[in-house]
Amino acid sequence: MATLSDLIAPFIKSVASGATEVYNEFSLQHELGNFLRREMSNCKVQFERNVGSFFPDKSQFSKREIDVTAICPDLNQLRWAIELKFPRNGQYPETMFSFCRDIAFVEELKAAGFSQTGLVIFAEDPLFYRGPSDGIYGFFRGGCPLTGRIQKPTGRKDSEVLVRATYNVKWEVILGSLMYAAIEVVDSSKD
Repeated sequence: MATLSDLIAPFIKSVASGATEVYNEFSLQHELGNFLRREMSNCKVQFERNVGSFFPDKSQFSKREIDVTAICPDLNQLRWAIELKFPRNGQYPETMFSFCRDIAFVEELKAAGFSQTGLVIFAEDPLFYRGPSDGIYGFFRGGCPLTGRIQKPTGRKDSEVLVRATYNVKWEVILGSLMYAAIEVVDSSKD
């Protein structure tokens, strides 16, 4: 099976060449989903599916909606669950915490039965991938391994997320200041 990076590589090239225009999270979801429908013609690619569509016990999940799913070939194999982010409004530490929540969510989806899961982040604002690397910034700017309990970085700091495996966020250039990171869940073990 192809990795998440391999799966989306032609899509990234299409965005880089200008053949596909992506300008916000909705356009990313729409364009990537249409690309996946062409590439995975034997699968059903769907948007914003509720976890209850696949799993009767929704209480085991930290979120309810999956951005993009691919079910193949006889619609019984849960092939891909992909979360997407394309932040446009700053709020760097809060948005980075949201990235962490999505990673934990795709870990839950893999543990529940999806073959492959991951998170794709597009970022045009350099402050998501460059700058000081203390605290939560280190995961996305400083190359610190993303793992363990991560506390909400601002406000009351009253919530946290548990990332079970270890990930290294590697930013790749698409075009100009537009970068992306693809984070695939490779270990769904529960501690």
